Amino acid sequence: MTKSFAKLFTFSFLLLTLTALAFAQDTTKKKGKAPTERSVSGIVTDENDKPVPGAVVKLKNTRTLQIRSFIARDQGDYYFNGLATDVDYELSAEANGQGSATKVLSLFDTHPEARMNLQLKK
Repeated sequence: MTKSFAKLFTFSFLLLTLTALAFAQDTTKKKGKAPTERSVSGIVTDENDKPVPGAVVKLKNTRTLQIRSFIARDQGDYYFNGLATDVDYELSAEANGQGSATKVLSLFDTHPEARMNLQLKK
């Protein structure tokens, strides 16, 4: 009787421990941590919706006023990463004497990967 009680106790303890571990992992996945960085990408197009390779895309941090730039690739696409989630950013593009309207990537936009296309106007 002592051996079967010890086996039952060991089995119960093991089952309880495994259940607790599984539950603990499940709750950490649900809670997760909010991302501390985000990115923005898009395509620069002309008035005819054609991509503009070589366009200069400017990204302005509205808190520090720092400006980063990116030269649009062959398909007119651009990409900025490592952006703070608690700051607004202003985006604009220029090429061939034309400029786009300024768009704002708001700190209230919670997407970790935002998409903002820019269109050049005369």
